[in-house]
Amino acid sequence: MPRYSILQCASPFYYQGNETGVLLIHGFTGTTQSMRFLGEEFRDAGYTVSAPRLAGHGTAPQDMEVRTYIEWMHDVEDAYAELKEKCDNIFVVGLSMGGTLALHLAEKYNDITGVVPINAAIEMPEFKKTYEDYVEQEERFVTGIGSDIKEEGIKELAYRQAPVKSMEQLLLLMDEVKEKLSIIKMPALIFSSEVDHVVPPENSQLIYNHIQSDEKEFVKLEDSYHVATIDHDKELIVSKCLQFFKKYETKRF
Repeated sequence: MPRYSILQCASPFYYQGNETGVLLIHGFTGTTQSMRFLGEEFRDAGYTVSAPRLAGHGTAPQDMEVRTYIEWMHDVEDAYAELKEKCDNIFVVGLSMGGTLALHLAEKYNDITGVVPINAAIEMPEFKKTYEDYVEQEERFVTGIGSDIKEEGIKELAYRQAPVKSMEQLLLLMDEVKEKLSIIKMPALIFSSEVDHVVPPENSQLIYNHIQSDEKEFVKLEDSYHVATIDHDKELIVSKCLQFFKKYETKRF
């Protein structure tokens, strides 16, 4: 496999803090750049923060094209295991496909203290139909989905082209995670942009309805599009997350 250089601002980042860890997971075709603001805010609040770079992301679309959703699962599982060695409590926060992977971790590890999906992808019929059309047309790369941001002048570091093969991997990931949502019982904080041009907002409601958490909160983001972590509502996300961490970090489940 060719070796690809990591794009500037796309590297994984880690901040050592207290004994509560926060795992941040970026989205499909995106990078850790979309999670940097949250990471720095959580670091400044004293938390230990880890943001891995998913396989094939932050390099080149040709790199992503040969990666599988199983690799992305392993990436976040490894990052979780590393945090677990240093932290008593762990919260998992993910954007878009990162939210899907956060839910995967919540399904696999019931000792996670809390899960925070932000515009997570679970069920996208139009996306599936588009993928099938691309396959039929024998397309290899198509226009990317990055930078769905309401605030002017803000750009997401994401691929301008998305590999069609990777679209299939996202569909497979969503199917697997959706099937097991009822396993999730830890506290959950679910964010959903009212206007999202990438993931239909109904996905967040589906997650809220199907997880079995006794303590769960649904927060609407009224002034952001899909990449809400670097949009107008980024401070609201931080504020709500810090309240959520504070409420549950001393509990043991």
